[in-house]
Amino acid sequence: MTTAFDPFDLPGTRIANRIAMAPMTRSRAGAGGTATELTAEYYAQRASAGLIITEGIQPSAEGQGYAWTPGLHSAEQIASWRKVTDAVHAAGGTIFAQIMHAGRISHPSLQPEGGLPVAPSAIAPEGKAFTLDGFQDFVAPRELTGDEVRATIADYATAAKNAIEAGFDGIELHGANGYLIHQFLAPGSNERTDEWGGSVENRIRFAVEVVKAVAEAIGPERTALRVSPLNPYNSMPGTDTAETYQALVTEIEPLGLAYLHVLEATADAREVTTDLRKRFSGPFFLNAFTGTPTDHTALPLIEDGLADVLTFGALFLANPDLPARLRTEGPYNTPDSSSFFGGGAQGYTDYPAL
Repeated sequence: MTTAFDPFDLPGTRIANRIAMAPMTRSRAGAGGTATELTAEYYAQRASAGLIITEGIQPSAEGQGYAWTPGLHSAEQIASWRKVTDAVHAAGGTIFAQIMHAGRISHPSLQPEGGLPVAPSAIAPEGKAFTLDGFQDFVAPRELTGDEVRATIADYATAAKNAIEAGFDGIELHGANGYLIHQFLAPGSNERTDEWGGSVENRIRFAVEVVKAVAEAIGPERTALRVSPLNPYNSMPGTDTAETYQALVTEIEPLGLAYLHVLEATADAREVTTDLRKRFSGPFFLNAFTGTPTDHTALPLIEDGLADVLTFGALFLANPDLPARLRTEGPYNTPDSSSFFGGGAQGYTDYPAL
């Protein structure tokens, strides 16, 4: 019987177990959106994961959505991430960079020259942006022109090449949680009437073209995609359909990607997860919905074949040696939510191992 502690072969990469660290924004980047020595320590502490997927890293200055998040679009940023990947590899780990363009989930104070955030359509999300000056109301974004859509796709591909230059083993494209790729997928945030909006075929086009561009730039075996069907997060309520994700997976399935990563944001997403698992023949990663922090009770999802790899978020944040703790069924450190975003070592690198 396959267990979570068995090794697994991704295309071109063998990982030590089937327990991955999910991407989590921590808002602790240094000057110029760089990774820091503390970043390197944080990820190296968690190198016993079969795979580490980093926090979302913006592919361009325009892609930033939160204060103190890192980028992969300058020489300084590339060099800073090399220290992180070297530290993880020295500890025996494998690490993918998650590339995340926040789209409309941003604020002018975070944008170059105070410009408007960009999005498929000029529809303001509800809620507030996390800025250098605290929480501020979201604004209506600026709709990308057709040429700008193509340029943004190229930004993803360039950031992916930068990630490989920085020593990452691969990249994961963030197509979930209401960020730019997800904004193109959902009719509630995409009211375009050109080739990038309207029909399901057109709404999935941006995601498909980004995946293809990155796969061409660095190889499909080093390219992955994360999606979150039916996810209302970041002002996306009621806009997703299973049909959209079925069509998307049909398009990317033949490419031979490193994996597909599904985030279950709601209990009713399991039916879609099961369907996508059948449609996608490559490695299937799952961040399972339980309504509470997931622990060893989720491991039978691997044994039952629903997922090849399980990803853990907050529990990995608080337990740097999570695979060992899952094997012994605890005990687990409790995540401190007050230190999730921003700050220093407290709540970041000071959680004890067993």
